[in-house]
Amino acid sequence: MGDQFRNEGLPGRRVHVDTGRAVLRSRRGTEMAPAFPEIAAAAAQLPDATALDGELIVWEQDRLAFERLQDRLQRRGTAGARAADEWPAHFVAFDLLRLSGTDTTAWPYRRRRAALESMFNARRRSAPWVSSRSEG
Repeated sequence: MGDQFRNEGLPGRRVHVDTGRAVLRSRRGTEMAPAFPEIAAAAAQLPDATALDGELIVWEQDRLAFERLQDRLQRRGTAGARAADEWPAHFVAFDLLRLSGTDTTAWPYRRRRAALESMFNARRRSAPWVSSRSEG
């Protein structure tokens, strides 16, 4: 596992965030930004032309609430914005796919991971961004 992200078995939805087009897309290609406007808006915290791989999660009190996440997927527009206020999502970043226009997928995982952490630290990330624990 030294050259892979650590998926912590989160009850969430695996997605990619791409700041170049403010895209939030599932692994199957479904556009999810209308259902999660707070994540799409928060992409402005990241450097331009940056892409992340990670998991969307929603908290309910002291637990992860997959059912709330599923409900959020059905809401768009005004309903999506209301759902974002009621059940805000967080993005748990696992991997850095592109950084400021540079494709990082050929880099060793440890290098990508260090660049991801450095980017988050330099930008003083705030909600909804969360970094997963690294392994390797």
